[in-house]
Amino acid sequence: MNKRIILTAALFGALAVILGAFGAHGLKSMVSPNQLETWQKGVEYQFYHTFAILYLSTFARYKNKLIGFSFLFFVLGIVFFSGSLYLLALKDAYHLSFTQVLGPITPIGGLFFILGWIFLFLAALKDK
Repeated sequence: MNKRIILTAALFGALAVILGAFGAHGLKSMVSPNQLETWQKGVEYQFYHTFAILYLSTFARYKNKLIGFSFLFFVLGIVFFSGSLYLLALKDAYHLSFTQVLGPITPIGGLFFILGWIFLFLAALKDK
C-alpha cells in the first residue's frame, strides 16, 4: 500500500504542477479572471491533498484500514472537487454543455476531502 500511496501522490503532484502552469500561462487569454481563479482553486486543493496523501505513506506500514479509507477519500476528493473546478473553468472556452451537472459534484468532492481528514484523525487516534 505504501508504494501505491507514494505513486499516487507523485502522479497528482506532477499533474498539479502541469495544471498550475497551464492555468498561469495557457488559460489567461482563454478564460475570464473568475474562471482562472476557479482553476487555481482546483490546483490549490489538489496540491493540499497531494501532500496529505504523501503523508499517509508514513502510516501505511501499519496496514491500517483507516489509512486506506483516508487515501481513498483524498483521491476521490481530488477527482471530484478539483476535477469539477477544472471543467467549470473551461466550460466557456471549450463550450462544455454538460457542466450544469457539475454544481453538486464540487461539494461532494469537498465532503470526500472532509472524510479523508476524519479517517486520518481516527487512524492517528488508533496508532500507538
